[in-house]
Amino acid sequence: MVSWMQYNNKTRLTAKHALQLAAPHTWAASVCPSLFGICFCRLRGFPLGPGKAWLVLLACIFLQSAVNTLNDYVDFVKGTDSAEDNVEVSDAVLIYSGIRPKAARNLGIGYLLAGLFFGLLASLGNGPAPILIGAVGGAVVLLYSGGPLPVSSLPVGELVSGFVMGGLIPLGTAACADGRLHWDILFYSLPLICGIALIMMSNNGCDIEKDILAGRRTLPTVLGRKKTLALYRSLVVLWILLLVLMAFLLAGQFGFVCLVLLILFGGRHFRRILGLGLLPEQRILQMKGIAAANLFGNGALILTLLVKMIAEVSRV
Repeated sequence: MVSWMQYNNKTRLTAKHALQLAAPHTWAASVCPSLFGICFCRLRGFPLGPGKAWLVLLACIFLQSAVNTLNDYVDFVKGTDSAEDNVEVSDAVLIYSGIRPKAARNLGIGYLLAGLFFGLLASLGNGPAPILIGAVGGAVVLLYSGGPLPVSSLPVGELVSGFVMGGLIPLGTAACADGRLHWDILFYSLPLICGIALIMMSNNGCDIEKDILAGRRTLPTVLGRKKTLALYRSLVVLWILLLVLMAFLLAGQFGFVCLVLLILFGGRHFRRILGLGLLPEQRILQMKGIAAANLFGNGALILTLLVKMIAEVSRV
């Protein structure tokens, strides 16, 4: 067990600690929706230039880094996280590094401000729509772990995280292009919403006992492990079907590219998460599996759209 003496020492926050708190291995949850939104804009002819595309991508990465960092900070100060949890050392920086918790809090706020800054730059000249969407995203970042009733501790946490990251990021990206709200992009974003919601469900499903002791009312604590596992596996299957469906709807005959990529590269990751039981001792494998499934699953859809874009340019 890590002692309180280690928790309270004065280890300086380093660049390595900052990167670990940002958790780059989870960035697929923000990068994939960003890239999907960018590709969607290009396919629909929305005027989103390379400069704005990069700004949107940076904004999303920094906002997710803020969520990851502030979530670790809140869980640590509340005593929810401990050395006995089934997590990797790199995923429990505050427990094993001995840095000051306030340093992590300040870092998280810094990530949040950076994300809002880049998002504001991407929104300039396009009216209130992208700014409004960004404000909603920023509010969710703050309310996700903080406040009197954190979103992450409620039965709607999975849905909120999936919708905000998988749905609002593409919606906001399209709004940065021409200042309009293209609501139809939310329909095409359903596989991203589902996949990202499953990341939080994986985490909460493995933490049922710990969350019950901490007084959290997450969806898995309400349903119990058996019902959670059944719902989880059903959603994974639905996610795969949505990926294939949206690939054909958006890319036509090139939808077969997504199907082939899912079989060749995503199949083993989907089989892994379907085969695991959301058990505490399987937490590391479960989280690695769902992160990889998001990268290769949602990535297959994005690559399909890129193939479609390249084919259209070749015809010109």
